[in-house]
Amino acid sequence: MIRPADLTRTDRPVLMGVVNVTPDSFSDGGRWATPDAAISHGRELLVAGADILDVGGESTRPGATRPLVEEELARVVPVIMALAADGATVSVDTMRSEVARAAIEAGAAIVNDVSGGLADADMLPVVAATGAAYVAMHWRAHSDTMQQHATYDGPGGVVAAVRDELAERVDAMLAAGIERDRIVLDPGLGFAKTAEHNWTLLRGLEPIARLGYPVLVGASRKSFLGSLLAGPDGVARGVEDREHASSALHVLLAQQGVWGLRTHDVRAAHDALRALARWNRTQPTTEPTP
Repeated sequence: MIRPADLTRTDRPVLMGVVNVTPDSFSDGGRWATPDAAISHGRELLVAGADILDVGGESTRPGATRPLVEEELARVVPVIMALAADGATVSVDTMRSEVARAAIEAGAAIVNDVSGGLADADMLPVVAATGAAYVAMHWRAHSDTMQQHATYDGPGGVVAAVRDELAERVDAMLAAGIERDRIVLDPGLGFAKTAEHNWTLLRGLEPIARLGYPVLVGASRKSFLGSLLAGPDGVARGVEDREHASSALHVLLAQQGVWGLRTHDVRAAHDALRALARWNRTQPTTEPTP
């Protein structure tokens, strides 16, 4: 099975391309809702430069309702099977242990669990037994109620709370038998967090990185960017018109040394990181002599 270290690059962060096999995801709900459409989209993302394809069958946008387990399985398993057969490194975006197990049997190498194991008590033992890599996101509640939990009044605010709560999840993962080199952490932008919380986390990733695990960030097209880009009338910028801001954040996050970026537009992210890499090669390594 793949470990996060197996996907580490020296020139840029790993790019995780989003393949939403759902009718209601916030960014592209319905566009890739059939297996054939999702498989085709996944292949396009590979050509654009994706290192990982993250296949999900449940929308986690604010207010989303959960599909039945059988429905989620029917959405993701055929897509994972086809893309893994192509040789792609596939991640399954799920909070359910049944889906994680079936996805790994279909060829997924990574489980991307936005709940960090809190939504399903069987998730951590299942991942431990399969040997898959595991992305654990900071999470407090399901989508229909998560914004009711966006309070971080303790010392250190949202950064300290996210760091400490992720550290608790790491302890649970290790206790379940998931080895350290299989763990990736995600601060969970937008999940039980306001726009200001998201910006604070983006500026304060270092304490989370100091936990000693690769960090994956999913900022692509999220609502806090729509609010940032709102017009004079106060109406948030539409989802697919947030890509320039997403790319800017990808560059800034790469400069902070994050392990991975989860993105809807792989080509835009890849182009932005290529420009950054070229920029870095032209910078002097020492101060010029007066």
